[in-house]
Amino acid sequence: MIKLLKRHRLAIDAQINIVPYIDVMLVLLVIFMMTTPIIEQGIEVNLPLAEAKIVDFTQQPTIITIDKQGKYFINSLNEVDFDIVIGEELPLGVIVGRVNARLEIYPKMNVFVRGDRQVDYGSVVSLMSILQKNGVDKVGIVTESPDVR
Repeated sequence: MIKLLKRHRLAIDAQINIVPYIDVMLVLLVIFMMTTPIIEQGIEVNLPLAEAKIVDFTQQPTIITIDKQGKYFINSLNEVDFDIVIGEELPLGVIVGRVNARLEIYPKMNVFVRGDRQVDYGSVVSLMSILQKNGVDKVGIVTESPDVR
């Protein structure tokens, strides 16, 4: 009788080789680390100089910013920094609606206007007037102290 040779199968490695994935992940991490500081972090506003009192906040204030071009921005409720406002550009009517909605939730919330030094004075006054007509009793103005410069 003839003996047939048995075939031997090659051992199959069923594990995933993750080394290429780690390399790709490290490259992406480096890219994000390099580009994060470059991304614009806020709206640059040159505040007018004035003597002012420091306000102690019990709740997060709403800060409406007007930049050099007269564009309106509103802060998010988790933002605390007066120097840099990271917000979205919105039309005036939407800003007034958001302020009213926030005041319904937080009735003692402070509302402040940050107007750039070069912005038209009428823009700041009209914003404050519209806010007061829509139920905001007190509107503060954010200025920069002369001692800071």
